Amino acid sequence: MPDNRKIPRHVAVILDGNGRWAKAKGLPRNAGHVRGAQVVEDMLTVVDEIGIKYFTVYAFSTENWNRPQDEVTALMGLLRKYMVGSLRKAAKNNVHIQVIGDRTRLDPDIIKSIEDLERDTAANTGLHFQIAINYGGRDEIRRAVKAIAAKASAGELLPDEITEQMIAGYLDTAGIPDPDLLIRTCKEQRISNFLLWQLAYTEFYFTDVAWPDFNRAELEKAIDAYNGRERRFGGLKG
Repeated sequence: MPDNRKIPRHVAVILDGNGRWAKAKGLPRNAGHVRGAQVVEDMLTVVDEIGIKYFTVYAFSTENWNRPQDEVTALMGLLRKYMVGSLRKAAKNNVHIQVIGDRTRLDPDIIKSIEDLERDTAANTGLHFQIAINYGGRDEIRRAVKAIAAKASAGELLPDEITEQMIAGYLDTAGIPDPDLLIRTCKEQRISNFLLWQLAYTEFYFTDVAWPDFNRAELEKAIDAYNGRERRFGGLKG
């Protein structure tokens, strides 16, 4: 049976609830993060099958450095393993991977893995998968403004030449369409400094389900809710 729904081109997800999921099961918090990473991998296949073209996940925020050191260390270790596994799967499934965020605070070996991953998947023509690591929406805008200000200071740019399109081109997501749908799991209903510029006209979907329990059925519910909305841009239906 053909799918007559409107499929969002770009879906972004705030992966919430890994720690709470683990606690509810009497497991260490890191077990929730491990399970959450596996769900991300599973969802790459699902979103591709459904027809979503861009998929962005909030993996590690600029604020996450404030978590207990043992948890941060465990998350970085998980990230190292994930990068290696992602490269193998991306090569097999034609996935184009890009990491957004300020990578300068990451360890050199992680930065190299990110660079290798982006380089080796750059020519892939399938799903575009964006991973936000050490990412904060305000920090992203600050870095963009700093770069534009440097050009203006050097006399290469006039203030009147600064447009919304130019600012967007200096963001980490340059060349990537803004999300049509944002999903946040595990009851929370806020955007937590994620894609502040890009979410201007995005539809939001909040679910009580923790990320480790998220699956295809839950994504289908989000898409059904998205289809029940009237998309409006400046008062006009989208």
